[in-house]
Amino acid sequence: MADSNYQNWSKDRLVERVKELEEELKRQEQNPVVKQKHPQPPASTSGSAPATPVNPGPQKKEKKKKKPSKLDPSKYSTRLVALKLAYLGKRYGGFEYQAGVTVPTIEEELWKALVKSCLIWPEQPDKVDFGPWEYSKCGRTDRGVSAFGQVIGIRVRSNRPVVAAVDDEPGKGGGDDGDGDAEMVGAENQGEGEGVGPDEGKPAWDPIADEINYPRVLNRLLPPDIRVLAWAPTLPADFSARFSCWERQYRYFFTQPAFSPLPASLDPSGARGKEGWLDIDAMRKAAKLFEGVHDFRNFCKVDGAKQITNFKRRVFEADIVEVEDMGSALPYLEQQDYKPASLEEGKPYPKVYYFHVRGSAFLWHQIRHMVAVLFLIGQGLEKPSLVTDLLDVDKHPRKPNYAMADEVPLVLWDCIFPKVDETMSKKAAQDVHDPDVEGDPNLQDAIDWVWLGEDKPAHLHGASGMVDQLWEYWRERKMDELLANRLLDSVARKADLSRRLAEPGPPEKPSSSQRVYEGGNTAKASGTYVPVLKKQLQATPEEINDKWAQSKGFASAEELARTKNWRSVIKANKNGGSSNAAGDTGSSIDE
Repeated sequence: MADSNYQNWSKDRLVERVKELEEELKRQEQNPVVKQKHPQPPASTSGSAPATPVNPGPQKKEKKKKKPSKLDPSKYSTRLVALKLAYLGKRYGGFEYQAGVTVPTIEEELWKALVKSCLIWPEQPDKVDFGPWEYSKCGRTDRGVSAFGQVIGIRVRSNRPVVAAVDDEPGKGGGDDGDGDAEMVGAENQGEGEGVGPDEGKPAWDPIADEINYPRVLNRLLPPDIRVLAWAPTLPADFSARFSCWERQYRYFFTQPAFSPLPASLDPSGARGKEGWLDIDAMRKAAKLFEGVHDFRNFCKVDGAKQITNFKRRVFEADIVEVEDMGSALPYLEQQDYKPASLEEGKPYPKVYYFHVRGSAFLWHQIRHMVAVLFLIGQGLEKPSLVTDLLDVDKHPRKPNYAMADEVPLVLWDCIFPKVDETMSKKAAQDVHDPDVEGDPNLQDAIDWVWLGEDKPAHLHGASGMVDQLWEYWRERKMDELLANRLLDSVARKADLSRRLAEPGPPEKPSSSQRVYEGGNTAKASGTYVPVLKKQLQATPEEINDKWAQSKGFASAEELARTKNWRSVIKANKNGGSSNAAGDTGSSIDE
């Protein structure tokens, strides 16, 4: 039975349901049916012939829609796999599914593809619920943020015959390369190929070659800006995409100059001539101050609902890196009227850089706050020492109310799952964020990924390969960028700024409003710039946690923390019931 709680339905399913109801209403209007329990012939008048029933003729029977046959779980084996995903997040409301929102999420698109391909078979396909499928995710990117190395773990249908199926051990049977129908891919070969193959000692079913090609199957059903790059058939015991990940890498891309600079000729004093250009060396110097274990409470957004009390995080590496040969040059930026004398001659601009950061874990919006401060430093509005000041939480326990950077240029670049030995396990059992616990800055990914194309090169290159699909997607946007580039350069160079065709008058005064770059497509006018440390201060994390706990009926955050399963208690109180939940104090906090 379908879930009648529409709050749990995806936007696409809601639209589909509305269309179904409209069609049903239309049919009822076209074919009204009057129901009578015992139809009687009309009464005849005296002397008149009895009424003859009118034969309405043959009635067209409405074709009933065939209900899709449900998959019989007993006929298929399953296996726990990891999938490495890439997606461009601009169109999406973040990675994590949220009921009732109008903007699609990455998880929602994944769910639809997994259900349609019958890799999972939930009782209520319209309700997004990954719980029964041993699902885990490495990171929860926010709205607009992209990822090129996101990882999820999930239990899915396998081609391995049921007769040989033991939890996640290779079995035997037929396979499918994912080129058949998307729905129920691989199901037709179940139960074949037991025993050994023609070559002595070789099993008839290979756990990789004969398995469902998960990336290929899902990519046929996913939007073009979401791709499954690889899958991992063999995972360590107790694998969790979240807790088994020891390093996350992010990159935040930006241009140099950050926005269109004001010509120096429009500012005779020369004070504004460098506006738009960033001091890359100062940004790099400041980025290095993030490395190590620090309390990042002044570089994140605090959510009382999460009740986080430990804001220490370890950053392995932070740097500003130039991306070679990216973007199209704008020749007008080479003119001395726009370009600071300190920049290299003969170098095409704009250039592309990214803020590169590697760490064990990050707080909510931490990267975007770090980048925002780096941009202020790059514009000469702040000194690199601001990073040191904000990391000193004894001196600055309250975060200044500064704007964080735009979300679109941020990419979750990769997630690292090292081989965990006994030493690393002990370190994890303590605290990877503890400054006294030495962190390894050079972790290597130990998961043996099967990348699309390693199975068959044509799956990567060629008419139906993923590279060709991404090329088509890229080229469309490259043409948009190219035409906008030519238009911008043409417009910037057409006018002769030395001519003054308007009536002579007093010279124009440069605007006193400071333009501040925050990572978007242009700078924002902010009036007179107020230094970060002089901005209005926000509440401390302790005050935010207390206020939220009190709104839920607790005296303080401390009392809430002492309550067993406090989330269950809050839920029970909301429903007007009592909670008898017992177990560990508190609950896990998602960062």
